[in-house]
Amino acid sequence: MVTMEESPRSPEAKVGLRVEDLWDVQEAQLSPDEKLNACFESIPVSAFPLPPSNQEVEIKSDTSLAEAVKLLAQHNILSAPVVDVDAPEDASWIDRYIGIVEFAGIVVWILHQSDPTSPRSPSSGSAISAAVNGITSAFEHETLGLESAMTTSGNFFEDLTSSQLYKDTKVHDISGSFRWAPFLALERSNSFLTMLLLLSKYKMKSVPVVDLGAGRIQNIITQSSVIHMLAECVGLQWFESWGTKKLSQVGLPMVTHNHIIKVYEDEPVLQAFKLMRKKRIGGLPVMKRGGGSRAIGNISLQDVQFLLTAPEIYHDYRSITAKDFLTAVRSYIEKHEGTFPMSGELITCNTDCTIKELIQLLDHEKIHRVYVADNDGNLKGLITLRDIISRLVHEPRGYFGDFFDGVLPMPPNSRV
Repeated sequence: MVTMEESPRSPEAKVGLRVEDLWDVQEAQLSPDEKLNACFESIPVSAFPLPPSNQEVEIKSDTSLAEAVKLLAQHNILSAPVVDVDAPEDASWIDRYIGIVEFAGIVVWILHQSDPTSPRSPSSGSAISAAVNGITSAFEHETLGLESAMTTSGNFFEDLTSSQLYKDTKVHDISGSFRWAPFLALERSNSFLTMLLLLSKYKMKSVPVVDLGAGRIQNIITQSSVIHMLAECVGLQWFESWGTKKLSQVGLPMVTHNHIIKVYEDEPVLQAFKLMRKKRIGGLPVMKRGGGSRAIGNISLQDVQFLLTAPEIYHDYRSITAKDFLTAVRSYIEKHEGTFPMSGELITCNTDCTIKELIQLLDHEKIHRVYVADNDGNLKGLITLRDIISRLVHEPRGYFGDFFDGVLPMPPNSRV
């Protein structure tokens, strides 16, 4: 066991020791779950470690869409706050930022704006406009069948990313694709418990923390950074009392095999992204056709970057199926070793896994989901970062009160 006298090995471990300190003085009659809630309610989010300086990314509102995609890909992040270049120096954070731009929103916006009914739609009747219109139409239907594969021919995204529409569009032009206006944020004095509940029960993938005095974002806490913090707490009494439990003891997996949203290997890759958008999920498995419950890989929202930043890798494909996408992306990543994290791999665990082992696996692999599989490789369930955090804390009755009353609504033209 780690003792309080030992120096913490990281800023995250220091937070863990702070929880340990509070854990030791909690009232004896409290259950372990109640103790954890009380500990996290006592720690302000200002204590959460700041990300590495190379991950502190803000995108200016006059940045081109193409450049924004490159920035997100280069820093290996799914989203970033957008700063209004016209905001005065002394602006409040609400006036300084116009939203958060995401990979998923960028793709959906491109497809939507190319619709013939859109005021920004090119009127030239070009091949690229026609191709995008075909996919946009497919996106609006319940399914995107195999007959739609021709709209995703190998040179489709090369044409798309070289189009004038893509090059001329600025980030501020796609405000309708942002999650919030500008976004839901916490103050430095808000508690860890509030932050953990937003990242789990309220399904936020990241929570900005604002410094009201400076009118700026001080930190962006993600589900991944919380999992990393927990991984750094291994050995502490409070963590071990929770982390040594088997998955079934805490109600995991929450998503069983018959509820996993999936695509098959011979379906168009855009079907995967369409399902992720429709179901509001971060990834899905690619299943082997006729292979029962066995999968050949995983496609995540972050993989959208490979449609926009490396369209040339599909040039030799007549159509881009989910299997083709996985093959092309894996080959591209191998050729650019060290530039991108490995993508498309299916990471699994077994039903006897403990919470601690699962957290260490997620943190080591830098992934957002793990599939529970049997010894034959058949998928039995799915566990996400959000699922794990939701098993760490619970929401007390009436906890948030009128907290959400001050949240600005999403723009009426939001597509995401």
